[in-house]
Amino acid sequence: MELLHLKSLDLKDKKVFIRCDFNVPMDEFGNISDDRRIRSAVSTINYCLDQDCAVILASHLGRPKGEVVERYSLAPVARRLQQLLKRHVELATDVVGVDAMKKAQELPRHEVLLLENLRYESGETQNDEELSKKLASMAEFYINDAFGVSHRAHSSVEGITKFFDDSHKAAGFLLEREIKFFAKLINEPVRPFAAIVGGSKVSGKLEALVNLLPKVDKIFIGGGMAFTFLKQMGYNIGASLVEDDLLEEAQKIMDEAKKLGVKFYLPVDVIVAEKFASDAVSKIVTAQEIPDNWMGLDIGPATVRLYREGLNDVQTVLWNGPMGVYEMDKFARGSSKIAHFVADSYATTVIGGGDTADLVQRIGLDEEISFISTGGGASLELLEGKILPGVAPLLIKEG
Repeated sequence: MELLHLKSLDLKDKKVFIRCDFNVPMDEFGNISDDRRIRSAVSTINYCLDQDCAVILASHLGRPKGEVVERYSLAPVARRLQQLLKRHVELATDVVGVDAMKKAQELPRHEVLLLENLRYESGETQNDEELSKKLASMAEFYINDAFGVSHRAHSSVEGITKFFDDSHKAAGFLLEREIKFFAKLINEPVRPFAAIVGGSKVSGKLEALVNLLPKVDKIFIGGGMAFTFLKQMGYNIGASLVEDDLLEEAQKIMDEAKKLGVKFYLPVDVIVAEKFASDAVSKIVTAQEIPDNWMGLDIGPATVRLYREGLNDVQTVLWNGPMGVYEMDKFARGSSKIAHFVADSYATTVIGGGDTADLVQRIGLDEEISFISTGGGASLELLEGKILPGVAPLLIKEG
């Protein structure tokens, strides 16, 4: 899977439109709490500026649903970008309105313009052709460096590519790195290769699990999704989260793992509570004996030990989804202990974005992980074997 290369474009004296992913978490005061996605875009932006061109950046932030919502403004992103790029970043007051169009048209080379939140336009998430056309009219070149949204067929991701031929569009360095890394991980992993799969629902990870089974040597299940498997095995799971309509699918996955010789690990003990709250009374029980009105909210200490033993000899670890309700300190211990063990191992360790990336960031282990993806949903779709809508138009056509 070869992508159109940024370095093969002649950008001198031109305008370049770069779709970035600046959808960063903010605290209650509007400060950016994790700027990894902004830092990840810097190398592509700087490379383009070094080619003597003008750069127009576009991103979404949150879900303003087609309306101008003050707290979703990209103003804090513009300030952070200015610090990282060490140059002025002009922020347009709209997306394709009078201000953005005028500023884009008059933008001199070596200057940076950031459009306001793309999702202020309702057409963005609907892949509206008119919006794509307006965005495309701002520049002669299009670069997609937003891996985190490349699984979405949106105006600035997929629609816009129709207005640029192959010699005027390319993948940015971040997008290229993510795609190459996952391709190598799935097709040529150093074995033994283990996948740790957590999160709340089996449904969200079903295709990824099916696609991973023939590729991995071991799978470790955690989070809410574990209870669908445990129920299918005949265990009493109390009031734990379960997807009854997927019990058969869970059985198929376990049968397929057995057939392929893949070691399939499920929790042997869990931390349970009577209610979903940080002040709830909690206790450790075996996976077979969850009391009737109690719910499992984290893996227990015996499961942590079991998973550590199982992970001891692996050479490649892919982790997608936490082991419990890590947002509450009380139910974060299982995820935290597994994270420390993964970070300390000599294996190649890969975090599939989303909640798991947030988890390792919270406990300060992000520097210890080999590769942290910037996109949870996008990395999951790659694991499902899909070609992402934002990536397909940037593939070099064979023959």
